[in-house]
Amino acid sequence: MLRGLNLEVGCGERVALLGPSGAGKTTLLRVINGVIVPRSGSVEVQGVNLRNLEPRAQRQLRSRIGFVHQDHSLVSNLRVLHNVVAGRLGQRGFWSSLRGIVRTSQADLLEVHRILERVGIGDKLYQRTDSLSGGQQQRVALARALFQQPKMLLADEPVASVDPTRSRDLLSLMTELAAEEGWTLVVSLHDFELAREFFPRVIGLRHGTVFFDGLAADLTPLMVAELYSLEGTADEQRI
Repeated sequence: MLRGLNLEVGCGERVALLGPSGAGKTTLLRVINGVIVPRSGSVEVQGVNLRNLEPRAQRQLRSRIGFVHQDHSLVSNLRVLHNVVAGRLGQRGFWSSLRGIVRTSQADLLEVHRILERVGIGDKLYQRTDSLSGGQQQRVALARALFQQPKMLLADEPVASVDPTRSRDLLSLMTELAAEEGWTLVVSLHDFELAREFFPRVIGLRHGTVFFDGLAADLTPLMVAELYSLEGTADEQRI
């Protein structure tokens, strides 16, 4: 549950969300993505108030927001190519996207390969997704978001399943892409050092409220210890 949040994230800004499990990080990302509509207050994304949107307009808005899920949300028995092509489901409509998955156009094939090369797994184009490591699957999820050609990228604990070295590699890649493409980037993390290393701004959440919001350089280990010493029992399925 989120309570009394008043936040503004600027276009092209890179922000990390910190907080214990249940603090509201996933809920906040889902609110930004339009999956959850708040019971009160308002949410504006790219200048559009989500409360006033019809379902079709909401889907169109969400199609411009890439989302990298903690559990990857990939279809394990499909090839990498087809999982990435599925990233444009919201833009093309179900049947058009299904045709694109069954019979991928040459243009889409080339674009997917270019994106996979960019995220470091260009040789995995035709592999089954369930044959990949957790880190490689996370890069497939990132490639799928890139194929959307998003204006904003949200990532829910994207380094939870990879080791520290690969965590840094993945966050470095995401922040580089955000800088190159001019995306707004919002990422939830548990690692304070990674947040401070890769993100200029850090928002700490506790019980669905803002515990701190400021420059990463101004945050101290003591502030983070205080954040995590408090129970974060908010139910992330409600708002």
